[in-house]
Amino acid sequence: MLMMNDQSFLARAFTLARRGIYTTDPNPRVGCVIARDGEILGEGFHQSAGDDHAEVIAIENASGDVRGATLYVTLEPCSYFGRTPACAKTLVEKGIKRVVSADYDPHPLNAGQGYAVLEAAGIEVVRQADPESALQLNPGHYKTHQQGYPFVRLKMACTLDGRTALTDGSSQWITSPSARLDVQRLRARSSCIVTGVETILKDDPALTVRELDTDAARSALAIDRKRPIYILDSQLRTPLSAKVLAHPDAKIVCGPDLNQGHARVISANLGQDGRICLKSFLKELSAEGALEVLFECGPTLGGALIESGLCDEMIIYMAPKLMGSGRPLLQLPEIANMDALHAFEFDDIRSIGPDLRLVMKPAS
Repeated sequence: MLMMNDQSFLARAFTLARRGIYTTDPNPRVGCVIARDGEILGEGFHQSAGDDHAEVIAIENASGDVRGATLYVTLEPCSYFGRTPACAKTLVEKGIKRVVSADYDPHPLNAGQGYAVLEAAGIEVVRQADPESALQLNPGHYKTHQQGYPFVRLKMACTLDGRTALTDGSSQWITSPSARLDVQRLRARSSCIVTGVETILKDDPALTVRELDTDAARSALAIDRKRPIYILDSQLRTPLSAKVLAHPDAKIVCGPDLNQGHARVISANLGQDGRICLKSFLKELSAEGALEVLFECGPTLGGALIESGLCDEMIIYMAPKLMGSGRPLLQLPEIANMDALHAFEFDDIRSIGPDLRLVMKPAS
């Protein structure tokens, strides 16, 4: 049962958790607040894999003994020893009296076992105090452990008339510096970035994380964090001079018959159309620990992602410009009737500098 201050303290825990949005991967983002008699004793957030979890940091930051206090946390405390000790057991040892948790942890090694440890020790547990916020904070953590696939975002930029480039491929720059900085944040929070060979041949992007509007320490952690880039190139057409190959973790994904053992080339299953099978590729990424995957690509690969039904979120940066003829936003098969339209729902619409950022999810 929630008490008067529970929502505000849990909201503070979510604010703390978001400080790790660019750095915790492959771990979930978690924030924690410890309070007693309406006053915060300590707080903390998980910053990066291998570091202490949010609960431990909050205890270490507490002003005095936390015995008898209430702990607010954005995800169920872990019950198993991984890179760090089990948080649930630590809370028992420290004498925490009550735990308010936004939602359970879908990780199969936890999945309610953290709650069981707490309750067995006589700690009152309030479960699922804000599951929607927990899901929004860690969509990839939930999808990976519930469905075996990462959370997939498709990012594109276009003019008002839905064009992404001139007919000769020129596209720099459709959108403003503000929009491009926002894309840096999308890249920074992602486990990996996926593009197609056509984008490499036409635009030759670097796809790196170069700048973030956060403090210097966290910005450095975000930029340096391992974040592979995958070029889907079934016929192995990527030139070795491509800018993206300057990235140490850039990989070319080709068909199994073309991989000659080059360190930068990996094999993947092909679909009946001769292209990389997106479903099996994403499942392999999930098995390797990828939680959130960002597709930055052209109309062909973007259209294939939409057609496959694997896109969880589409983000379009729309510039207040008109191009006329040029490359379309997406290349999709012709449909037979209006009932076959790919329907989306707007999740967020806001101005980013002079441009609009449209965030959409498949219609339920």
